[in-house]
Amino acid sequence: MRLLHTADWQIGMKARQVGEAADRVREERLTAIGRLLDAARRNQADCILVAGDTFEDNGVDRVLVQKVADLLASAEMPVYVVSGNHDPLIPGSVWDHPVWMSTENVHVLREEEPVELADGFLYPCPVREKQSGADPTAWIETTGAQGILVGIAHGTVEGIHQEEPDYPIPRDAATRAGLDYLALGHWHSMVTYEESDGGVRMAYSGTHEPTKFGERDSGNALIVDIAAAGEPPSVTPVRTGGLDWEVIEAQLRHPGDLVRLRQQIEATEDPASTLLQLQISGLLAAEDRGEISRIQEILRSRFLFGRVDASRVRPSREDESWIAGLPAGIIREAGSRIQELADPRFAGERPEDSSPEVAARALVELYAMIIEVEE
Repeated sequence: MRLLHTADWQIGMKARQVGEAADRVREERLTAIGRLLDAARRNQADCILVAGDTFEDNGVDRVLVQKVADLLASAEMPVYVVSGNHDPLIPGSVWDHPVWMSTENVHVLREEEPVELADGFLYPCPVREKQSGADPTAWIETTGAQGILVGIAHGTVEGIHQEEPDYPIPRDAATRAGLDYLALGHWHSMVTYEESDGGVRMAYSGTHEPTKFGERDSGNALIVDIAAAGEPPSVTPVRTGGLDWEVIEAQLRHPGDLVRLRQQIEATEDPASTLLQLQISGLLAAEDRGEISRIQEILRSRFLFGRVDASRVRPSREDESWIAGLPAGIIREAGSRIQELADPRFAGERPEDSSPEVAARALVELYAMIIEVEE
């Protein structure tokens, strides 16, 4: 049996955190379904498993439900879908849309009962509420079942930190239930769980298209090959994501570091499909003080989305040219005073709320304003 395992499409997500890029981010989630179907065809998958959270919530536009169903209906193999905690099986849910009754190859699995496959059985674990402390796989009983046995569930494998129980799934759920493979959804990063014999019988595919900054190994689907019942599966990720969500953390230590960072950003291969979050910290040399504005201009003009956090940048206290370069008079006096307050070792009286961090940021902003005027 060869199957394609995917999950957590979150169709209809708002993506407000990326401003005007949100429309492209939302559209790309639909486009990625096409890439996923192409991967299933290229790899001659026998079926596709969608392990929950197909939609952001049950309130999404019904036109989106129709679009997703139409895309899945174009697959050249059966598609099996379970609900997740974002789109649980409740009255009036997305799964009540009439389109699901007319898609012959798309099967929304609504009951905890085995589904016969060509070479075995599929054990679905649909979700019926937003949160639960119950193991969704607990019902699976495979005694006496013949062929390759596969489960599909949505929840949190033990060992992943959660404030409250969230559909907990035991670490040994696949072997405990006698499954050859358990396809998981709920977490957006790809994770495989290797057993003592080296086999992977349980995995998160992660989301098919990244949803935010900081997701590890997202934007994939998994091709799962199971040679025979009892044999460990071969699990291979295939790339389905179209947008790159990059985080760069830069620590400034020497003059020229910001110039090199800008050059690195300028060398990005496909900036129009890249969302970049840049976090800069450290000491800003006087000769580099215009580079932050330059980087911001590049992000706004070339990238799909860019955000610069320079709140932890500090003017170098040892660099007196910061002050000497300011216009004489009240501005230079203000700069000198703020520079004193930016020094954590300053022992004099501080105005209210003038921590070294706040003062250092104020100094950077002062220099930025001066540069603007000069330019």
